[in-house]
Amino acid sequence: MSPSALGRHRVVNGVRIHYLEHGVDGPPLVILPGITSPAIMWAFVSERLATFSRVFTLDNRGRGLSSGGPDLSYRLADYADDTAGLIRSLALESPVVLGHSMGGRIVIKLAATDPEVVGRLILADPPVSGPGRRPYPIPLAWYLEGIDSAARGEPMPVAGSLLANWTEEQLALRAEWLPTCDSTAIAESYRSFDDEDIHSLMPSIKCPTYLICADNGGTITPEEEREIVRLIDGCRSTRIPDVGHMIPWDDLGAFTDAVRSFVV
Repeated sequence: MSPSALGRHRVVNGVRIHYLEHGVDGPPLVILPGITSPAIMWAFVSERLATFSRVFTLDNRGRGLSSGGPDLSYRLADYADDTAGLIRSLALESPVVLGHSMGGRIVIKLAATDPEVVGRLILADPPVSGPGRRPYPIPLAWYLEGIDSAARGEPMPVAGSLLANWTEEQLALRAEWLPTCDSTAIAESYRSFDDEDIHSLMPSIKCPTYLICADNGGTITPEEEREIVRLIDGCRSTRIPDVGHMIPWDDLGAFTDAVRSFVV
């Protein structure tokens, strides 16, 4: 764990949520990582963002040190309720809420259905799949096989994958923490990529919103970017060049600058 991070737990709606806190000054910034990214995987990003904000990075249910298991539900509403409960428990006023990948889908649900807990919204390369739309380009098997490989202590495939630009230290951290991702949570969350409609929620979002797209990620095409900007009133967007889906791993400086421009 980063030496500057504080790790804590809160029980919200009967679910234990673990989070890391970085920084002491600046506007509150809540980060929801993606489908197989415990909070610790974002510690190096959170440290950088903590130079201008107070950062709270969640272990989504079924990941890291938060509650998981087959008895929990893993729909967008469940994750959104966890996030709203944590924000209220911490008495954060009008935080900026940043969701990356699956986290972006969660915060769309949060801002549309519980708007009073969100001050501003950052969507970082959220999957735009759903009923009647093109499927998410990364197969479920890639995630589940990675969890199984890490749990067995075997090397994870890197070449040609989302992990291609990660450092050896980051890969080792992922191998350590990936087995904390509950396979049921991953499979159910992935299923929601196909059967939960986030686009119908977008017109209900009324807070300032910033969409950050990875130019080489394959997650959001320029046409899909324009659709989101059209559906969310007042949304602005940017495309970061020469980065894949895991934007800050490819260009931490550009990601930080984009977030800072919206937060400060």
